[in-house]
Amino acid sequence: MPAVFETAELVRSFRWVESFSSGPRIQPTAQLNAGIFLSGIAMFVLTLMWPKYCYPFVWTSLLLILEPINRWMGRPNFLDYLREGNWRPIVSLSLGALICGFFWEMWNYYSWPKWVYHTPGAQFLHVFEMPLLGYLGYIPFALELFALKNFIWPKAPRLKL
Repeated sequence: MPAVFETAELVRSFRWVESFSSGPRIQPTAQLNAGIFLSGIAMFVLTLMWPKYCYPFVWTSLLLILEPINRWMGRPNFLDYLREGNWRPIVSLSLGALICGFFWEMWNYYSWPKWVYHTPGAQFLHVFEMPLLGYLGYIPFALELFALKNFIWPKAPRLKL
């Protein structure tokens, strides 16, 4: 968590990230919250039932479950930012996780023992040991970390995203 959050704050310090402060607005309605929550539950169940095919849901189900809970409990959540059209936290966290992921995979490549990936349908175009498509998993991973932090420790110091 600290590595992703610190790198996200570094990304947020770049001037070009300001351009994401006035993007599309998403109104957080009760129906949207319920839909996100139920989608997360469905993805989690599908992952348990058919892990060979639904394994990518591992990286999104927890986010979709926790974000509405955080909102219902009055804790920090992405929909509060998106209501104002502020996409900077999502962009900063996503790029922060991709940067960390690049270095983690680079260090893994030269380590022993090392992690070797077996990802059905994505075993091509490797960057180090990780298939290129696998790096997309770092984006929801960062957002899940943010949701998890707000769920477990809502009074934690605020990230400057």
